[in-house]
Amino acid sequence: MNRFRFVLTLGVVAFLTGNAVAAEKYNIDKVHSSVGFAVRHNMVSMVKGSFTDYMGEIMLDPSDITKSSVTVTIKTASINTANKGRDNHLRSPDFFDAPTYPEITFKSTRIEKKNTGWVAHGSFTMHGVTKEIALPFTLTGPIMDGRGKLIGIESSTTINRQDYGVKWSRILDAGGVAVAMR
Repeated sequence: MNRFRFVLTLGVVAFLTGNAVAAEKYNIDKVHSSVGFAVRHNMVSMVKGSFTDYMGEIMLDPSDITKSSVTVTIKTASINTANKGRDNHLRSPDFFDAPTYPEITFKSTRIEKKNTGWVAHGSFTMHGVTKEIALPFTLTGPIMDGRGKLIGIESSTTINRQDYGVKWSRILDAGGVAVAMR
């Protein structure tokens, strides 16, 4: 049996918004950031999409990254696959049920060094179900530009949407499923 992937990606540029004693607080800059996903459709094509409404905060301890933290909130109704009919179906109770479950969230509980990057461990909540996940990420910066201090973070992980109660699909006449589980 083939394995399918639902990939959640996060590319973030965050700007420093104030100083704390040990950590620096950065807010996600939506102009320079994106939250996207990809899922296999009808067994042959990869549908990519994004969420356009999200916010997040990174508390970065530059002297010890493992003491840093991240929280991200994604509004499910902001899903965009460039197909209005599909987007409305994805907002419906068949998938995200945006009126009932308006947000997808991640809140880190710890950060660890892993090989050449980092991993944020924490609680991921989607469709009312919370599970612990690990988000590998790379960190660039901080750097100074004309707007202030900024950092870049890139992360990608694969989740099984069915683990979160997002179970709709249908069997295709030729076999396989219309929407992949992962």
